[in-house]
Amino acid sequence: MRIRSRSLLMIALLGSAAMVTPGAPPAAGAISGKVTYTGTPPKMKPIDMAKEPFCARLHAAAPVLTENAVTGPGNALRWVLVYVSAGDQGSAPSTEPVRLDQRGCQYIPHVLVLQPNQPLDIYNDDSTSHNIHPLAKVNPEWNKSQPVGAPPIHTKWEKPEFIPVKCNVHPWMHGWHLVLATPHYAVSGEDGAFSLQGLPPGKYTITAWQEQFGTQTQDVTISGTETKTIDFVFKATPY
Repeated sequence: MRIRSRSLLMIALLGSAAMVTPGAPPAAGAISGKVTYTGTPPKMKPIDMAKEPFCARLHAAAPVLTENAVTGPGNALRWVLVYVSAGDQGSAPSTEPVRLDQRGCQYIPHVLVLQPNQPLDIYNDDSTSHNIHPLAKVNPEWNKSQPVGAPPIHTKWEKPEFIPVKCNVHPWMHGWHLVLATPHYAVSGEDGAFSLQGLPPGKYTITAWQEQFGTQTQDVTISGTETKTIDFVFKATPY
């Protein structure tokens, strides 16, 4: 009986230890939703690349459209940044490199998101020279050329800032480097959907940013491992 009692006690202790294992990640929730629009968005125009024959040949079958207000089925809005703008409990910036490609005489992705001091690698995948000119104001502004076959540009941004990027060689090339202090962000896809994962319990302000229609915010409280649903609806104007 004494041996059996000891065995039962050990099982109980092991079970308790499994429930309170030191170092276990805290409970985390999520916020998901969709970004849509009402009204009439501007019609995205075909880009005339005739001044650069190499670029024009790449898109002879289907011209590239501008991307400042890309829409999708069901009034969805693409390329909208959704992020935690207040309430983040802090974390070390990611060390995973972020990649920007100049391909087909476009910046890909159109909206690139990264954190302060996160490595940024910029590639020229085209058989023509390009130029990268981020119009930073908080961070130092720079302007670098990248000829055909040049190695990638390795750089980083030190401070949070929303930075428009242009190419001085091809004036239609336009994109954004969005430098955030938080790792909790998402960029809406073709269906307008987004999801913010790994949020510890707490109160958060969630901001949605669209380059032409501005910003919106909502406050959300996460109390455990739940997934809260919020949606953003932007008023679109045709200009």
